[in-house]
Amino acid sequence: MRSFGIFAATAALLVAAPAAAQNVKVGIGISGWTGFAPLTLANQAGIFKKNGLDVTIKKIPQKDRHLAIASGDIQCAATTVETWIVWNANGVATKQIFQLDKSYGADGMAVRNDVASIKDLKGKTIAASAPGTAPYFTLAWMLKKNGLSVKDVTIVNLEPAAAAQAFVSGQNDAAMTYEPYLSTVRAAPDKGKIIATTLDYPMVMDTFGCTPKFLTENPKAAKALADSYFEAIEMIAKDQAKSYEIMGADVKQSAEQFGNSAKFLRWQDKAANQKFFAGEFLTFNKEAAELLLEIGIIKSVPKIDDLFDASFIK
Repeated sequence: MRSFGIFAATAALLVAAPAAAQNVKVGIGISGWTGFAPLTLANQAGIFKKNGLDVTIKKIPQKDRHLAIASGDIQCAATTVETWIVWNANGVATKQIFQLDKSYGADGMAVRNDVASIKDLKGKTIAASAPGTAPYFTLAWMLKKNGLSVKDVTIVNLEPAAAAQAFVSGQNDAAMTYEPYLSTVRAAPDKGKIIATTLDYPMVMDTFGCTPKFLTENPKAAKALADSYFEAIEMIAKDQAKSYEIMGADVKQSAEQFGNSAKFLRWQDKAANQKFFAGEFLTFNKEAAELLLEIGIIKSVPKIDDLFDASFIK
């Protein structure tokens, strides 16, 4: 009798929550970028699990993340908006389902103290991640806005953490990096300065996406991923100290250090998401695609409507 009561109660619970995902396994590829940290928080604080998701987060360099998707090692990833253009143009089908963050000075270009302007970098050596990544694209964007192209400089491919470390140790004329590594440069004013950030060039925005196959087969899980992210942002607002401690520990920072990095970006809530996909997303993709074509990262532009599905943020 008692076991029947438990069964009935369980059945009633399932009927009461038909929209929940049911322990769906999902692998997510990210980097240590501060903007992605609420995903780590959602995982470690049990938000994903509460919403019926069995999430594994893997730290994968941006240049390799699409390979992990293509191999089936992960089903979803976080990356910059223009990167999805590159992945889809190169045969890795993915769709963005919600926006994570916008950079407000968290991505930048470090230069030696004697460099007066970006134009002065002609013929210089700049450390940046490989073509097809956000730092490389940010470099191309900043150079173009100053009458130069990637062909006018020598690029040494280093990931953001390594680029910042190499710069403060005296290597290269400039470096492209982002938080929390940009603060390495901020903390070493004798080594150089930050000549430009996304405050000057507001063009770094991050989104979360998955394979069309995963979205088609797991629509409830996709909705749960978006909802979990928004819950993590609410948790940050309600208990900032605990949230910063959890997110900071993941990238070997104290809560205070993490908070200093977080000052340079804005996580995007549901209302901001809805506004973004209805406007800025479309206009940015057009300009980004043109630049990606120009610098030879893609050979053709995928259809923008195929790059996102905003139905999970309603």
